[in-house]
Parts: sequence; structure tokens; C-alpha cells
Amino acid sequence: MLKTAFIGYGEAGTAFGGAAGWAGPAQAFDIKFDDPIQAADVHARCRSDGVSAVRDLSELLDDTDVVISVVTADRAVGAAQAASRTIGAGRYYLDFNSVAPATKREAAEAIESAGSHYIDVAVMAPVRGSRLSTPLLASGPEAERGREILSQLGFQQVRTVGVQVGDASAIKMLRSIVIKGIEALTVQCLLAADRVDVVEEVLTALGSEWVARIGYNLERVVVHGERRAAELDEVALMLGSLGLPTDMVRAAAAVHRSLQTPGTLSSELQERFLTSEIRQALS
Repeated sequence: MLKTAFIGYGEAGTAFGGAAGWAGPAQAFDIKFDDPIQAADVHARCRSDGVSAVRDLSELLDDTDVVISVVTADRAVGAAQAASRTIGAGRYYLDFNSVAPATKREAAEAIESAGSHYIDVAVMAPVRGSRLSTPLLASGPEAERGREILSQLGFQQVRTVGVQVGDASAIKMLRSIVIKGIEALTVQCLLAADRVDVVEEVLTALGSEWVARIGYNLERVVVHGERRAAELDEVALMLGSLGLPTDMVRAAAAVHRSLQTPGTLSSELQERFLTSEIRQALS
């Protein structure tokens, strides 16, 4: 069985490493281990999932076949650079992070300089419910081997999309313009409707099919707004490199970040659209 090391053990790591169909032993390192308050939660998730928590990155990489990087977008390159110092040769580094193609290529340079293989992986749906059935795209010179490795670990929907690092992430980034842009528009619409006390009328005007969708979109932004904003920053980086305007995606990133400020979402909207668990976390 393949030995897997997770760099980062948040929502994505837990969704994969804790899935019933996960194959093989796994261990994890998370930067939150340095924070006593946050470390307790990550350690608890590791214990629940049967994943060994490792406090030192070099120890994590000492005896592993596969490394899966699932950190925040702004830490993707730093994680690869840190890993490159101890990863050694012949390992497979699967970068699941939602970043621009140029960012993936920068991370790849670090891993490949150490003699290991870098694979660009794009996660194409929310992982919380899908877990190992989450659709994944893989690209890079070792993409086919990456697909085989992911299948061995238990992933059920993996497709190769190119031989260049960045091909998979380009597809994900461009898709995010639509998905996360709609989420941002949803938030702005709802906040404005709440200010003028016409929420129900706006929902009626949009149609019944939008009610559940609005609740879902709002929940995603409330819970993951900072991470999704960081992804939109990467989209802006990609668009800028193509000579295209970045105003829209930067504005969308600002909307995602705005819900991280306490008090932005009224108690009425929280009661109407958020679960009790999420409301409690916000209080």
C-alpha cells in the first residue's frame, strides 16, 4: 500500500483521509500544530480519521511515497519549497491547491529540483459531501502516473487533461470565475435586499429554485470566504498574465472577504439561511 503524507489537514484533508474508502496508511502535518488552541482541533480530526499527526515536516516526509498538499492558496508555494528541502528523490507530490498555473509551476520547480515528481491536481467540486468521489483533474509530465496513484488511494473520478503543469489548474481557475462570481453576486444581492427589507420579495422574483441555491452559496462564503477570496486572487493573477482585466474577480474576492467581518450578516439573514451549527460558530 502507498504511504501518504498530507501537508495541511483541514476540510479537504479530512474529507479524503477520513473517507471510508481511503486505502493505505496516512499521516499529516499542519501549520496549526504550532498554535495550541487550533492544534487541538486538528489533532482530534486526525485521531478520528486514523491519520497520524506529525509535528515536524521533515519527519512527515521521511518515510512516505505520496505527498498531498492541501493548504491555503497563499501557502501553496511555501509548502512546496519547505517540502523540497527534505522530500528527497522519487516521491510524488500532488498539489491539490486552488492556485494559478504560474503558481503551480513555481511550486513544481521546487519539488522537481529535489528529484521528486510534481503533479498538478485540480479539485472540481466541494469535497465535503463528495469525498473520494470528488471529480479531479490531473496534469503534468507525470499526470497519468498521478491518476494511477489517486485511483489506488481510493479516488473514483480522476481525469488527465494535459502534459503541462498548470493545465489542470487553468481549467479550475476559469471555472471559479463563474462559480465564485455567482456566489459574490448572491451575497451582494442578499445584503442589499436585507437593508431595504425586501428579502422575501426578491426571492419570489428570482424563483423558487433559487432559494436553496442562495442558502448554499451564502453558507460557502460565510464558512470559506477567506480561502475562496485567496483563490480569486489567484484567478486575477492568471487573468493579468493573459493581459485581461481583473476588476471583476478582484471585486468578487472583496465580497467574499467582507463576510469575514463580524456583523456584516444580519441576525435575520443568519436565521433565514444558515444552519444552527454555523450560527453558533459565528457567535
